[in-house]
Order: sequence, then C-alpha cells, then structure tokens
Amino acid sequence: MIQKIGRLIALAAFGSIAMNASAQSNGGKDEKVDLTPEIHGTVRGKYEYQTEEGEGRFEVRNARLSVTGNVAKAVEYKAEIDLSDEGQIKMLDAYTRLKPFDGFSFTIGQMRVPFTIDAHRSPHQQYFANRSFIAKQVGNVRDVGATLGYRMDLGFPVILEAGLFNGSGLTNQKNYWTKKVNFSAKAQMFFPQGFNLTLSTQKISPNGNGIMMYDAGAYWQKNGWHVEAEYLYKHYNDAFKAVHSFDGFVNYDIAVAGKRNLIKKVSPLVRYDFMTDHSDGTLDDEGKMKLTDYKRSRISGGVTLSLAKPFVSDIRINYEKYFYGKNALPKVSERDKIVFEVMTRF
Repeated sequence: MIQKIGRLIALAAFGSIAMNASAQSNGGKDEKVDLTPEIHGTVRGKYEYQTEEGEGRFEVRNARLSVTGNVAKAVEYKAEIDLSDEGQIKMLDAYTRLKPFDGFSFTIGQMRVPFTIDAHRSPHQQYFANRSFIAKQVGNVRDVGATLGYRMDLGFPVILEAGLFNGSGLTNQKNYWTKKVNFSAKAQMFFPQGFNLTLSTQKISPNGNGIMMYDAGAYWQKNGWHVEAEYLYKHYNDAFKAVHSFDGFVNYDIAVAGKRNLIKKVSPLVRYDFMTDHSDGTLDDEGKMKLTDYKRSRISGGVTLSLAKPFVSDIRINYEKYFYGKNALPKVSERDKIVFEVMTRF
C-alpha cells in the first residue's frame, strides 16, 4: 500500500517537472527569477499572572527565524528555527517545494502537516496570546514527509492538500522505518462574501498506536469581523477514549484614524474552547496510553492593539478563565491568568 502511494506521488512530481522542463526548452529562454533569500522572524515576549495563585512570570514564547526563497522559477525552499520555543531550540520547517505549473505544488521535507484551521496558524497570525486547545494539545502536529497541493477555481477558489508522513514527529528520523501509512488531507473552500469552509483528516502513529483525527471548521471575515468555529474528533482505536474538542471566537477590528497615532487598530475579541480527556500518545509503565490533558473548558477575552499592519506588531491583552471537573489536576500553566504579550514580526 505504502509503495503504491509513494509511486503515485513520485510519478506525479517527476512527471510535472519533466513537463515544465520541456515547456521551458521550447520557449527558448527562462523567465528571470529573483533568487534573493527573504529572512523573516517572529518574537513574542509576554508576562502572565495567575490570579488564584498570585504568581507571575516573564517568558519569551517564540524567537523564530526563517529563510525562504527560490533557486529556480519552479523551485522554492524554506528553513525555519525557533531559538526559544518555551525555552527550547527547535528546528521547525525544512523543505523544498516544486511548482512546475500553475496551481500544482509538491513539497518534501519537515513541515506542519495540512490539518485544521487554528493549528496551522503561525504565531504571528494568532488572534489570542495563547493557542486554542485544538492548536496546542489535540491537533498540533509537525512531521517529515511529502505533500501534493492543487489550487483550482470552481466559481470560488479551492485549495486541496494531501500527503504522507513518517508519523514519528520531528526528532526520530534517521532510524525510523515503518510499514504503516500516516497521512493528512485538507480541503479549503473560499466562498463569496468572506465565507471559508475547511475540512481535514489525519492519521498519526505515536508509539506505534494508530490515531485518526477529523476536523471541520468555518469562518466569516468581512467589514472588520472575523467569526470562526472549529470542531475536532480524535479516535484512538480503543487504546484511549475518543476526544472531542471545540474552538469558537469572535474578533472585531476598529481602525484608528490619524497618521501620528501609535495605535493603528483596536480589536476586542472573545473565545470559548473545550476539550475532553486527552492523551498525546505517551505510554505509561504498563504500555497503555495515559491521560496527559484533563477535560476542561475556557473563556478567553481581551483586546489586541496593532501598532503597525495587523499581525506585524501587536500588543495582546487577554484574560483566561478555566473550568475543570472535580478530579482534574490542572497543569501549572493551565490555570486562570492575565496575559500581556508583545508580538513583532519582521
């Protein structure tokens, strides 16, 4: 099964490259391509105060650097590292993308898999200081593999993505061999009047245990409003009880007139998210999946002050209220808190 799917991906990729090479040779001269690398970065510094414990902390949540560019008309690349992902250095993206003709792409390397809406957002694109449960615990997956992507117009834009992955995560690559098929597929539909519908599915195999995830999300964005809702179902093949997770929020942008004003936009926003008992695939001493995140819900509210264009330099001020069951053991950082964050993207 794996060999057949792998052959299809390889044939599609190399066939497309061959067609593109032929087209270029027939055209006589290649188009000029800007080969200058682009360097980007995201820095997020924040202060959090836990209201019940009366304790606070400063933290550099992210210090990301990335290099992107082209080496030819149809060949792109990206390498991204986070120098402070909650205090740890992590290599995030490292891939090559081939785009032999309009609408088609083949990507191979290390990347965030095509799955969900909120988990796929980069730190500078997030609306709240802290990610939703879907984006942080339930649906957050980066892996090594290959994807095919295709953009088309059906009267409205549609983006299709699908790929095969190791299923081992980022750190276990050299000696990881598997007969299992780990995959992800995602479809994004951009309807008129600012409506988007996103459907995706994914299979992962932490510690050899197959886990299926299904996600459906939608948003409406127009006239300063962004209204979004997303649901994720995670099934463990009887190794752990299935997980249900939901994320919904509303954001409203208010432009601030005047060139001399430091603040360019004010955005009040509120979110509700929820998740049942969850396991990230970690095994206990008996070889069974253990509960790593207790069932909980949360209400987050606050305001974002944009000092430049949106998602370039933002001050995020949030309050998070958690709700747990009687027997739950909240993690140290998963409690009621006030968050003040400054995010800068360059």
